[in-house]
Amino acid sequence: MAKIKIQKKDIWIDMTPMSDVMTLLLCFFMLTSTFLTPEPVQVTAPNSVSEVKIPEQDLLTILVTPEGKIFAGTENKNHMKTMMETMTDKFGVQLNASQEKHFLEDAMVGAPMAQLSTYLNLDPEKMTEAIQTLGLPLDSINGGKSEFQEWVTAARDANPDMKLAIKCDSKTPYATIKKLMSELQDMNENRFQLITNLDVKRLNN
Repeated sequence: MAKIKIQKKDIWIDMTPMSDVMTLLLCFFMLTSTFLTPEPVQVTAPNSVSEVKIPEQDLLTILVTPEGKIFAGTENKNHMKTMMETMTDKFGVQLNASQEKHFLEDAMVGAPMAQLSTYLNLDPEKMTEAIQTLGLPLDSINGGKSEFQEWVTAARDANPDMKLAIKCDSKTPYATIKKLMSELQDMNENRFQLITNLDVKRLNN
């Protein structure tokens, strides 16, 4: 008796719905993602085993380079604009629309007030080069606050709930960090966090 051969059929799966889902997910993540502005100077934070999460909002980040140069800024551009207006009024610095635009495009402020207008007149490429040699002064102004302290005060005025976080390089001199903390404490800013990289090896030991 002859055997009946069962005809084999190729299995075909319609992947169109899957590609539609992937496209929708891609669009969703692109529309909801927040792209961080690059920091003016790259630093390598020291390692630690602390797992305390740094808040993503209402945060003033204070960046300290290996050379001891100091920058400060927040991701909230409305707060940065308020800080800019407070400081330019206080120091009698006038900025035009183009300069204000350049200021808000920067992730952080790092130019001394005496050089701010000149710095903001530069092309973006030149600004990136120039900021490497600048930094907020820690020296007292006529026995009063330093420019760094004035920026912290302006940030606090812009947002009373602003939290402070210090991000220094692992090679930043201890004397610089000590002076920075002393300036904050002189303003009764005694609560701040240190940004570090998680040392997974030490954490697992």
